[in-house]
Amino acid sequence: MAKKTAERAKVKEPVTIRFKRLKGGNESIYLDLYMQGVRRYEFLKLYIIPERTQADKDANRETMRVANKVKAQRIVELQNEAHGFISTAGRSKMRLLDYVLKYAEKKKAESGGNMRGTCMGYIALHHHLKQYSGDNTTFRQIDRDYCIGFVEHLKTAINKQNSRPLKVNSQYAYVKRFEVILNAAVSDEIISKNPFRQIKPDNKPKQKATEIEYLTIEEVRRLVQTPCVKPVVKQAFLFACFSGLRFSDVKTLRWGDISTDNEGGTLIRYTQKKTKKYEYLQVSGEAIKFLPERDGANSDDSIFTLFANGYVNQALAGWTLAAGITKRVTFHVSRHSHATLLLSLGVPIETVSKLLGHSDIKTTQIYAKVVDRAKRDAVSKLDGLTG
Repeated sequence: MAKKTAERAKVKEPVTIRFKRLKGGNESIYLDLYMQGVRRYEFLKLYIIPERTQADKDANRETMRVANKVKAQRIVELQNEAHGFISTAGRSKMRLLDYVLKYAEKKKAESGGNMRGTCMGYIALHHHLKQYSGDNTTFRQIDRDYCIGFVEHLKTAINKQNSRPLKVNSQYAYVKRFEVILNAAVSDEIISKNPFRQIKPDNKPKQKATEIEYLTIEEVRRLVQTPCVKPVVKQAFLFACFSGLRFSDVKTLRWGDISTDNEGGTLIRYTQKKTKKYEYLQVSGEAIKFLPERDGANSDDSIFTLFANGYVNQALAGWTLAAGITKRVTFHVSRHSHATLLLSLGVPIETVSKLLGHSDIKTTQIYAKVVDRAKRDAVSKLDGLTG
C-alpha cells in the first residue's frame, strides 16, 4: 500500500507555474504545459512584485491565487483533451468582438440583408463591449467577474444616439443580448458554459414595464388635416393606423398583395417579417383611403416607397409636431393606435389579437390595460363636479 502511495506521489502535474525575472525586480508568471510529449508555454500577464510592504505581500498572494486558479483550469482542459472529451482550449482564444460581429452578420442574413432591428442591436452590443474591455478580449477571459463588470459598466454607459446614460430597459436588453452571444458560443463549443448563469438574478438589470404610446382618434384626425413634407410617409402611417401593419410589412407590401373577398371586402395577403407567418388581413375602407394612386403600377411594384425606419421617424417627428402633438411618435405608434382604437370601440380582445397577428393573447392584453386606464382616467374627471 505504501509503495502504491509513493508511486502516486511521483506523478507530475501536466501544468507547472514558472517565473521569469524582469528588469526592475518584477517576475512574470507563466504556465509550462506538458501533455503527451508536447510542451507549450502560456504567459498569464500576471506579475510578482518585490515585497517591500505588507500591501506588496497581500498583492502577491492574490496574484498567486489567480495563477493557481488558471493552472487548475488548464489541467482540466488538458485532461479532457487527453481522454477524448470536447476541448475548448483553442477555440476559447477567439476574440469576443469578432464573434459578436459574426453573429450580427448572421442576423442580418436571416432578415434578408436588413441592417435594422436585431442586427443593429448586436452592433450596438459590440460597441459597449469594446468600451468596456477593448478590442482584444478573448472568450478565455470571460468569467463571472467579467460579466458582473459588464453589468456595472452599463450603469454608466452612454447611449450613442442621444449622448445620455442608458435607460434601465436598454441595460436589460444589452445583458440579454450578451447572454445570447455566450449561449451561442457554448453551442459552437467555444466555451463550456455561460458564466452569466453564475450570477444571481438580483444582480442583473430588471426590465421595467414601458408606457405604451398611442394616438387618440382626435389626434389621428388632426394628422389627416396636417400636411407632411413627405406625403408617402403620411399615407403609409395613416394606412398603418387603420390596418395595424408593422413598418416592415407596410414597406414590403405590393399591389398584387391586395385582393377582394366574396363579400366585396378588401384583403391583404402578406408574410409577417417578424414572425415569418403567412397571413390574410381584412382591412377597413378607412385604411384603403390612404393608399396612394396606383397609376398603372404592376402587381410586383411596392405600394409605399419608403426609406429606412430612422428616416421615416424623422419625417414623422416634424409632421406630428406641426399637428400640435407633443408625444414621441414613431412609426410603430400606428400599430399601438390601431389596437387601442379597436378595443376602445368594443371589439373583443380575441378578435384584436388575431387582427394584429399575435401568437399569444397576453401580448394584446397590454393594450387592454391601456384602454382600461384611459377609461378610469375619463371617469375620474367627473369627480367633484357637484361640489
